[in-house]
Amino acid sequence: MRILVIIPAFNEATAIAQVIGDIPDGLVTEVIVVNNASTDETEKNAHKAGSTVLHEPRRGYGYACLRGLAYASSRNPDVIVFLDGDYSDHPDEMSELVAPILAGTHDFVVGSRAIGKSEQGALLPQARWGNKLACLLIRWIWGIRYSDLGPFRAIRYTSLVKLNMRDPTFGWTIEMQIKAHLAGLRTTEVPVSYRRRIGVSKITGTLMGTLKASVKILGTIFGFAVFSRRIRKKLELRG
Repeated sequence: MRILVIIPAFNEATAIAQVIGDIPDGLVTEVIVVNNASTDETEKNAHKAGSTVLHEPRRGYGYACLRGLAYASSRNPDVIVFLDGDYSDHPDEMSELVAPILAGTHDFVVGSRAIGKSEQGALLPQARWGNKLACLLIRWIWGIRYSDLGPFRAIRYTSLVKLNMRDPTFGWTIEMQIKAHLAGLRTTEVPVSYRRRIGVSKITGTLMGTLKASVKILGTIFGFAVFSRRIRKKLELRG
């Protein structure tokens, strides 16, 4: 299968080469780094490490992911893996992440830090409790059991296209998880390791970033709760 890796990156010059270098040899077809308006040498270091570098001038995690998907549409992939560029995830665990898709048993796999091994202090308290609250709300509303909203995830490309992803910022991961349920995808979680990132988090590393992310995630959950039937119908038509 053709596996493409998409790495959104904003000012990750000190980490990006290590992220790319730890991806298992021979597993993926192409590594795509989306330079999300970085002001450091992220682009230079990503290119030097052997990745394809794209540019997305609009700041936002979702914007970067959407730019990567627009490029992927011309590459005929079977599987898309999303991975952060800060070296907090363990790219060497990618084989375990994609295994359920390659085996044909699942369409979407979330790498869960909650059921994996996390280095002490890697997942900040605000991120840990925010994840727990979001997952609890999803379970109450839809009966879906997720333990994490982790960014390290893999999905069958045809399934991802079906989801018609839209969120340009912090709501990207939770949009994917809710839509995967509404679209009837075969979903599972696998444990992944997590370590302290290189540099400071742009989201949970600041009070303002944490507040913005929290408002966005909760708003996304409640928005999908209100319009679930309509969204499910649209996804069924796309399928």
